[in-house]
Amino acid sequence: MTAVSTMETETPEPIPSVIDLREEFETSGVKEVLAELDRDLIGLAPVKKRIRETAALLLVERARRSMGLAHEAPTLHMSFTGNPGTGKTTVALRMADLLHRLGYIRKGHLVSVTRDDLVGQYIGHTAPKTKEILKKAMGGVLFIDEAYYLYRPENERDYGQEAIEILLQVMENQRDDLVVILAGYAQRMDRFFESNPGFRSRIAHHIDFPDYTDDELLGIAEKMLDQQNYRLDPVAQKSLADYIARRRTQPHFANARSIRNALDRARLRQANRLFETARGPLDAAALSTIAAEDITASRVFSIGTGKSKGEAK
Repeated sequence: MTAVSTMETETPEPIPSVIDLREEFETSGVKEVLAELDRDLIGLAPVKKRIRETAALLLVERARRSMGLAHEAPTLHMSFTGNPGTGKTTVALRMADLLHRLGYIRKGHLVSVTRDDLVGQYIGHTAPKTKEILKKAMGGVLFIDEAYYLYRPENERDYGQEAIEILLQVMENQRDDLVVILAGYAQRMDRFFESNPGFRSRIAHHIDFPDYTDDELLGIAEKMLDQQNYRLDPVAQKSLADYIARRRTQPHFANARSIRNALDRARLRQANRLFETARGPLDAAALSTIAAEDITASRVFSIGTGKSKGEAK
C-alpha cells in the first residue's frame, strides 16, 4: 500500500488590496510608544518629530511589504548626536520598542555599551569581546555611547579598528536582525564618520538632540522629584530656577544628568537639615519637602561662572 500523507498544505495568506494606515497606527502599538515618549520626555520637540516621521516611514514600508511591493528591509541603523543628558538612551529604548512592535526586530531589547565593552587590551582580545556583545544584542538594538572612542589613530597599538571592522560587517550582513545606534557629541561624531566612511554609508537616520531650555530643565527636575514623592516649596522652586540658570554657564554641565545630581545633593541636605533641627515627630509633608536652603547651599551660588574643577555641587 502506498502511504498517504496526512499533512495539509498551508494556504498562503492572501495579499491585501488595500491597507488602512490609521488602523495600523492604532493596532500596531506605535501610537502607544509615541505617547510614552511624549509622557516620559519633556521638550525635545525636533527629536520627537523625527521619531514620528521614522515611525510613519516604517508603517508604510510594512504595508508595502505586506502587499508585495517591498523586498528588502529598510536600513535602520542610526546616529544620535547631542550633549550628555539630552535623552539619547531613553529615546533608544523607545526606538527598540517601536521597531519590535512593527516587526523589524525579533526581541526589542536594548544593549547599551561603550568602547570598554568592545575593545580588548591585548592581541586576540577584541574580537571575542565584540562578538559576545553582538550576540547579546541580536534581535534588538545595540546602543554604542561615545562611539568615536572606538577610533584612536594616534595609538598604533590600539585595537579599536578591529572592533570597527567587525561592527561594519555585521551592520551590513545582519541588518535584518540588528539595529545599531551610535551616539555622542555632534562634532566628534562628524570627525568619526569622516575617518570611518563605512559607518556613514550604513546609517540612514541622523537625529540631533538639542540642549534643554531652563524652563524644560525645571520641569524635568519637578518630574524627577514627583516620581520619588518629593516636592519643592514655592521659594525652593525659584531657587532651583536660579540654580539652573547659573549651573548651565559652568563647566561639565550635562543637562538632565546634572539636574539629577543636583537633586540628589538637595535631598542629602534636606535629610541632614531634618535630622539636625527636628525636635519631634515629622509628618509626610516635612519629609517630602525640599526647602530653598537645600538648594541655595550649593556652591553654584558662591562661585563665578569661570572654570572650576569638577562638577559644581
